[in-house]
Amino acid sequence: MPTISIVDDDESSLEAIKSLVKSLGFTVEAFSSALDFLASPHVHATDCLIADINMPRMTGVELHSHLVRSGYLIPTILVTAYPDDGIRARAMAEGVLCFLSKPVDASSLLGCVRLALQRTEPGKDHS
Repeated sequence: MPTISIVDDDESSLEAIKSLVKSLGFTVEAFSSALDFLASPHVHATDCLIADINMPRMTGVELHSHLVRSGYLIPTILVTAYPDDGIRARAMAEGVLCFLSKPVDASSLLGCVRLALQRTEPGKDHS
C-alpha cells in the first residue's frame, strides 16, 4: 500500500487532508512541521508528499528543495490557502508535481496523488 505523508502546521487542515487521503484507501503519515517530517523514519518510505506552503521555520517549497538536494525524489503536491502565481511558477520549475488551493478539492487531490504514484514504485527507497 502506498504511503502518503502530509505536512501542514494547521491542525484542522492537516486532519481534513489526512481524512480525505485515508478515505481513498492510502496509508497516511501526518506531521505538523517540515522538520518533524525530516526527522521521522517515514521520509524513506514516502511515495507521495503533500505539504502546505506557508509553515514556520521551513515552507513547503523549502522542504521540497531540501529533499531534492538531499537526493530524495519524492513526488510532491503543495497546497496553500494563499495562492501566488510567482511561488507556483517557482515550485513547478523545481519539480513540484501539483499546486492546489485550500480548501483542497477531493477529485483534484486524487488526480495529483495518482499522477505521483505513477512516478514511483510504492515501498521503494526514494534516495
